[in-house]
Amino acid sequence: MGKPTGFMEFTRETSGKRSVQERVHDYKEYIQPFTEQQLNKQAARCMNCGVPFCHSGCPLGNVIPEFNDAVYDGNWEEAYSILTSTNNFPEFTGRICPAPCESACVLGINQPPVTIEEIEKHIIEIAFEKGFVKSHKPNIRSGKKVAVIGSGPAGLAAAAQLNYAGHTVTVFERDDAPGGLLRYGIPDFKLEKWVIDRRVKLMEEEGIIFKCNANVGVNIGINDLLREYNAIVLACGATVPRDLKVPGRELNGVYFAMQFLKQNNKYVAGKDPHANANIESNILPNEVKATQKNVVVIGGGDTGSDCVGTSNRHGASTVTQFELLPKPPESRTEYMPWPTYPMILKTTTSHEEGVDRKWAIATKEFIGDENGNLKAIKIVDLEWISIDGRPSQFNEVTGSERYIPCELALLAMGFLYPQKEGLLNELGIELDERGNVKASEKNYQTNISKIFTAGDMRRGQSLVVWAISEGRECARKVDEFLMGHSVLETKDNSILHAMM
Repeated sequence: MGKPTGFMEFTRETSGKRSVQERVHDYKEYIQPFTEQQLNKQAARCMNCGVPFCHSGCPLGNVIPEFNDAVYDGNWEEAYSILTSTNNFPEFTGRICPAPCESACVLGINQPPVTIEEIEKHIIEIAFEKGFVKSHKPNIRSGKKVAVIGSGPAGLAAAAQLNYAGHTVTVFERDDAPGGLLRYGIPDFKLEKWVIDRRVKLMEEEGIIFKCNANVGVNIGINDLLREYNAIVLACGATVPRDLKVPGRELNGVYFAMQFLKQNNKYVAGKDPHANANIESNILPNEVKATQKNVVVIGGGDTGSDCVGTSNRHGASTVTQFELLPKPPESRTEYMPWPTYPMILKTTTSHEEGVDRKWAIATKEFIGDENGNLKAIKIVDLEWISIDGRPSQFNEVTGSERYIPCELALLAMGFLYPQKEGLLNELGIELDERGNVKASEKNYQTNISKIFTAGDMRRGQSLVVWAISEGRECARKVDEFLMGHSVLETKDNSILHAMM
């Protein structure tokens, strides 16, 4: 590595953040960039470990030690080349990935791991700044046409790879702009939308066609696509949220988290959330704000955290977050050995902005007023029994039932499977036992030979980095289907190529 003793000389630093008092009044990204000296030191911490477990920790197989070495040497074009050999969209993963690569960092055995995610974001942003990121059209077109349905990270990755292979790619998006979850699920304070627009513009310059306000199976006929395209990739995500069916669920003020977040993102973008109501579902009928309300977020994951940050920006009176599971430990236990991804306590920047977090809580009932509006929630404490370090079953604590005031409850308990009505039912696509589209990692092919699938639609709710990986791998299988072989590299071959 560039500085073999760097890991002994420098400690981990994370990028600075704008103050809470400042950032809760806008939706701009809050992370501040490293200085050149900080970046050099953080890259220097990547040590010459015999087996870089970060490769396997990353779903994309990013070639991390090599790009860290290039960053230390100030060779930004090389760093950019190495990074993008495995990752189509490092500007996305560098902002919103939970960094499983860092959990697998060898240095992390007895020291804080390398700041891989921040270095990754700096590489791509500096590459844009220096003009290394350019559109590259394929020299030869195959004459094959592929439709990609869904423009989230899996769909975008599949489209980019298939275009590199020379196929003519059209992406169909039911919303008014590409990006899927990236655009209307993740708040701007984590991912500003100009980042997506910049990438989509490049993809269009490379020849990819985007058709928005195009909900296949609703206002776009699936039979037309089957006739016109040689292959179809389904990348519509896992969009059916997990519900909480307790008394009072129908009250005004109880909503799914993604309804709340999507509506807010559209308002931030200066758009009418109801403009597409004729071809979309699950849209809130009226504007929902957390302003001067007691907000309860039910669910302790990243989506719940995004609701906390958004509610604080609305000016909520109080924000409380419930988690059904017990409070996780603050560091690894014997049941979370390195290099596995540890289920430890995570405090996000949204939590730093103000929230009362409560664990081992079950919601028993939503209580309404005479006008059908939510006014309180009935809850109960849980006592968990753990087996091998994992909570496995619980009992309600006798006498712990109580009511808390609440005018806005947001259900952020994850997603179950893709929407079946419309596209999937019309096509007769087979589903697996979990309700996802049935297709193996071997070929990503559905029961209809020319139709493939990738991302959350296939594997279930997961990370953006996994969706990009799925899109890349699916594209290679589509290329093989169309041409009999593929010019697209496998993940392992991409790693070897970048290391040479």
